Amino acid sequence: MREQINEGSLVFVADGTEGIGSVREIRHGLPELLVYIENAGDFVVPMSAVKAVHSGKVVLDFDHLDLRLRHAIRHARDSEDPTYTSPPSEDE
Repeated sequence: MREQINEGSLVFVADGTEGIGSVREIRHGLPELLVYIENAGDFVVPMSAVKAVHSGKVVLDFDHLDLRLRHAIRHARDSEDPTYTSPPSEDE
């Protein structure tokens, strides 16, 4: 599974949900990744917490993450404005 992970791969907590970050670094020689979580920064994630890897995505097993990382994931989208709508394109 590790060989399918690339730097820049998007990170999710479940298939079909929005991404919460991306892989910054694959720690060679160590069974871990450095992952950027939106609005929170970088976190070390053990490979044992990776549930699946496919289609350029890394899916984490939420139950295997430490409490600080779980908290960051829960708040990854807090800075987004829920009332924002993008302006129409010139093609419309």
